[in-house]
Amino acid sequence: MNWFNIRRFGVVAGLILAAFLPVEAAMSFPNINIGMQTANTPQDFTNGLQILIWLTILTLAPSILIMTTSFVRLVVVLSLTRQALGAGNLPPNQVITSLALILTFFIMAPTFNEINENALQPYMKNQITQQAALDRGIVPVRNFMFKQTHEKELALFVRMAKIEKPKNKDDVPTYVLLPAFILSELKTAFTIGFVVYLPFLVIDIVVSSVLVSMGMMFLPPTMIALPFKLIMFVMVDGWYLVVKSLVESFVR
Repeated sequence: MNWFNIRRFGVVAGLILAAFLPVEAAMSFPNINIGMQTANTPQDFTNGLQILIWLTILTLAPSILIMTTSFVRLVVVLSLTRQALGAGNLPPNQVITSLALILTFFIMAPTFNEINENALQPYMKNQITQQAALDRGIVPVRNFMFKQTHEKELALFVRMAKIEKPKNKDDVPTYVLLPAFILSELKTAFTIGFVVYLPFLVIDIVVSSVLVSMGMMFLPPTMIALPFKLIMFVMVDGWYLVVKSLVESFVR
């Protein structure tokens, strides 16, 4: 990934984060100048407050951003696959997280490109206002989240928010959609993880039964089962199947 793509992703992330702010709290991007001056006017105080708010948002940006993408499902399933193998910390956490992040870029590429074409580029060319860019930028993200969100979870948070029953997707507030999306992603991730776990569980049960029948009750079953798990995983090209199933599990 070159520097331009990284910079564009950062700007797109900023648009997404800004779009999550309530409409009533919409504000402009402040110009940041290093210096200490007395706030003599209400406008000076407002600018300083905006800078403080934006610094807070940037601090929370990574956590908020991964919660609006496919990262949650990917990292959970990959972690469960590692646990099912029983190979300890192999692959390491850095490898699991990096793989999940790279797959997130791959899956979210159409969404980010749509944001770039419809919101970022027109705003950079001064063709639309900042508020219009935010409104356009959040639409592809909401569409992606709606496709992955289960109706049951969405209805739960609509009831908990105590708002009127939405007539269409546009009536669903983003602050209601986001937790419903995360809960749906966790549910889907653990469902896929359960399916991945089953073959390895069968191997553990068979190995344990054989050891008990042979009277080797003090021999750790995991020590004997691990080579069989690795052989099976390599023979069926396990990582290929897991990644393929994960990518295809996202509704586009």
